[in-house]
Amino acid sequence: MSMNHLLNPIEQTPTYKRMTQEFDFTNHSHHRFNPLTNSYILCSPHRAKRPWQGAREEIKKDKMPEYDPKCYLCPGNIRATGDSNPKYTETYIFDNDYPAVKLDQPKYTEKWEEGSLEQRLLKTEGVKGKCFVICFSPKHNLSLPQMSKDQLVKVVDTWQELYRKCDEDRAAGRAPYKYLQIFENKGFAMGCSNPHPHGQAWCLDIIPSEVKEELSNMNAYHKTHGSHLLGDYVQLELKHRQRVVCENESFLVVVPYWALWPFETLLVSKEHLRSTEDFTESHKADLASILKTLTTKYDNLFNTSFPYSMGIHQAPYDDEQADCAWFHIHFYPPLLRSATVKKFCVGFEMLGEPQRDLTSEQAAARLQELDGNVHYMEK
Repeated sequence: MSMNHLLNPIEQTPTYKRMTQEFDFTNHSHHRFNPLTNSYILCSPHRAKRPWQGAREEIKKDKMPEYDPKCYLCPGNIRATGDSNPKYTETYIFDNDYPAVKLDQPKYTEKWEEGSLEQRLLKTEGVKGKCFVICFSPKHNLSLPQMSKDQLVKVVDTWQELYRKCDEDRAAGRAPYKYLQIFENKGFAMGCSNPHPHGQAWCLDIIPSEVKEELSNMNAYHKTHGSHLLGDYVQLELKHRQRVVCENESFLVVVPYWALWPFETLLVSKEHLRSTEDFTESHKADLASILKTLTTKYDNLFNTSFPYSMGIHQAPYDDEQADCAWFHIHFYPPLLRSATVKKFCVGFEMLGEPQRDLTSEQAAARLQELDGNVHYMEK
């Protein structure tokens, strides 16, 4: 088949050879490197101009009560397993009734024949651990941005106490813990089945793959450059300030240069804090403050309770790469154009590599201009 249909009909010269205009980051596709995962993301900003005819998510706007007698997370209520919650008045943590991992299971022993294809390709490891539910507030209708800074300090206190408690159990031989993953899925769009403000924590006898990849790359960066990857990145973002969303004395929030999700952010400590174990009272107050500012901006963006998946990455327990860990929090929100238009990772993103239409700088500009002090529900 002739290739002439791909050429300019006048000059019969490939279009890419006739381009003389200057490269424009807001209009031309390009690769962006993510040093934390050692991978690339394809950025196609010109696609954001196309008309949208895709799916629109239903946004639930029902006004919730402070207390729901049917909610298994509200104070004093009976949970699905029959246990009762105490009438707690601040952040409350309990063992997950339906955990993804358990401590009381037999050790897995590989039974494949030595050198077999099964041994080579069907690798399996048993995983043990414990899962926790963290109720941020006793009030059923409060999300993080609607809580006071003092209430958010209690949440950060709980994160720190749990990290320490699991480490104590590990050191005392009561559990084989290696890593504590703290996270929150907010909103029905993120698969959250209960609107009561809560997060989770899974403490495992392995280091999860995503965290292991980050630690490996941070360690390699330190060996090559003699400095910390995220420490250098903080200095770079503070120098350019184009992607900075908000900051205080201890923490910085940016739309990372390599962001995949439309309004993805990275909350990172300005100094080398390996984990919540290193936090002072000042650090805890600053983290609470910046969490409130960021999540308030999120809700104000589309005047909706903004859905996201949030996760803390910090130092593993008793691991040789722990010193290269640098405390940070990932926020991955799916909303793209409005409260009802959601981004999906499909097609090329599943089969080729991650791709986004909105540049990090464009997303940061949107978030920068939003109020982080007054929630849209208060206006």
